[in-house]
Amino acid sequence: MLEVKFYELNTIEDFLLKFAVIVSNYNGKWIYCKQRERNTWEIAGGHIEAGETPMEAAERELREETGAAEFVLEPVCIYSVKRDIESYGLLCYATIKKLGKLPADSEIEKICCFDNEPENLTYSDIQSKLFDQVLRTKFKNKGQ
Repeated sequence: MLEVKFYELNTIEDFLLKFAVIVSNYNGKWIYCKQRERNTWEIAGGHIEAGETPMEAAERELREETGAAEFVLEPVCIYSVKRDIESYGLLCYATIKKLGKLPADSEIEKICCFDNEPENLTYSDIQSKLFDQVLRTKFKNKGQ
């Protein structure tokens, strides 16, 4: 059984974090990515590379997977996904002010802006919970 949990920032050591995931908004729409090898939509994110901080990884992944050129990036919380073992990641929120082009060698085929969470998500049992957590955390008192 899959379990997703959320933790406050700075309650899990950075060296335990393996992923950075960024829920992104551009002009009031949610940005989702489509990888070249998949037919599903996903939130921008990926592995934290050796020598990177979780926030550096989030910034890199946001640029690589959305083409974001100008943005404000905020950490939201730590999350974990537990199947057989528990893996941790940093969940962030980005307000993208300007989009550029995707890198030429990008694994992302295209991005699309949605009014709401799209159908046909990659890892829907995880990504829907991450999206909902950002909505609860960032917009709970803003009527969105």
